[in-house]
Amino acid sequence: METQKLNTLLFDLDGTLLPLDQKRFVTSYFSLFVEKCRTLGYEASATAKGLSAGLTAMMLNDGSMTNKERFELTFSRETGIDSHTFNRRFASFYDEDFCTLAEVAQPSSDALKIIQTVKEKGYTAALATTPVFPWQGTYHRIAWASLKPEQFALISTYEDFHYTKPHPSYYQEMLDKLDRKASQCMMIGNDVKDDMVAQSLGMQVYLVTDCLLNETHAPITDIPKGSLSDLLIFCKELESV
Repeated sequence: METQKLNTLLFDLDGTLLPLDQKRFVTSYFSLFVEKCRTLGYEASATAKGLSAGLTAMMLNDGSMTNKERFELTFSRETGIDSHTFNRRFASFYDEDFCTLAEVAQPSSDALKIIQTVKEKGYTAALATTPVFPWQGTYHRIAWASLKPEQFALISTYEDFHYTKPHPSYYQEMLDKLDRKASQCMMIGNDVKDDMVAQSLGMQVYLVTDCLLNETHAPITDIPKGSLSDLLIFCKELESV
């Protein structure tokens, strides 16, 4: 296997650079989405089923279309709502209703320090957040972490990606878009299943434990890990590229 020097760090967002209560975030997101649909005159239970089915369809996406296309196809089929009409009427959601979810986040000043540190050392920073949200929802969450989109060479959103975590093809798509070999990259995240799978492609990994997710109780003894504060120290000790 060809090995090259580490020069690119892929960061998860929710629970990693942006500490938050994942279950509360997801529950609140569903509630806000369905309530917005209700205020627009759509049937609440139908849109709830459509949202759930759409998210599942994205998680099972086979690469034949973008996650956005997969979601819209599934949501429309489940609800009978035309996606173009829905998108136009729903457009304000991510700039208004969605922003109230910031209250479930507990941003850490270490996140900005980490990104500044690795960029000063010459590393490429990419945001490897599972692409099930539109770019607006992703950019707002970046801001909640006191970060800026321009600090990242690549941000995965549902408009541009054809897979989601933990599918290895999601990580391969990141590598292809970054024009990097797996051996040049490290995946940093808080979810053992979703993030540490990057090892299967040959990436190095680092597990952030502040908001650790390990639903299958997989062994993590041999995985490099630590808190976000520990990660900052780790990044400061990295050799410059």
